[in-house]
Amino acid sequence: MKKIGILGGTFNPVHTAHLIIAEAAQEDAGLDDILFVPSGCSYLKDASDIVSAKHRINMTGLAIEDNPHFALSTIEIDRGGNSYTCDTIMELKKRYPDQEYYLIVGADNLFTMEEWKDAEVIFQNAKILAAVRGNKKRADMEKKIAQLKEKYGADIILLDVRQVDISSSAIREKIAAGRSVRYMLPDKVREYILKNHLYEKKE
Repeated sequence: MKKIGILGGTFNPVHTAHLIIAEAAQEDAGLDDILFVPSGCSYLKDASDIVSAKHRINMTGLAIEDNPHFALSTIEIDRGGNSYTCDTIMELKKRYPDQEYYLIVGADNLFTMEEWKDAEVIFQNAKILAAVRGNKKRADMEKKIAQLKEKYGADIILLDVRQVDISSSAIREKIAAGRSVRYMLPDKVREYILKNHLYEKKE
């Protein structure tokens, strides 16, 4: 049974920290492949600041094209409507029942995942790889993991990932201000953004 990681996000744009977390998950958990899943309509974010699905797909493809363990999935964009992690996991399991799924999240999400749509479906159908990259204390995380395991039977593994202080919002702000984003994201993604005039300040 192949072990497949799922890394979802708006990827607006995809950046170096996404790639570092994915690489750590692939190595530490012994995953065969990792699916990068750009979201369709994120019910948690203001859609007015999100570039088109086409651009986000293209940027994600460019970011991961040189890693044989990374793959792009447009499953959420193709489905249309709001994107929910539970639906994505169940659709993947239906399409590829012979694969084992690992959902990659930031460890801070452990404290909010119960508020996600059908959280119990997520915990029952995928293992969780939680990247420790915020200010939460490890003892607090382990306490929360114990609670989720008792309540949902959740299987959660903590990943120690070096803190990389990069965010998509910071990249967008820099581009709008005419500042350099070199080294914050892959060169091919940066060149694509410049070529297509993405995130530039609107006159």
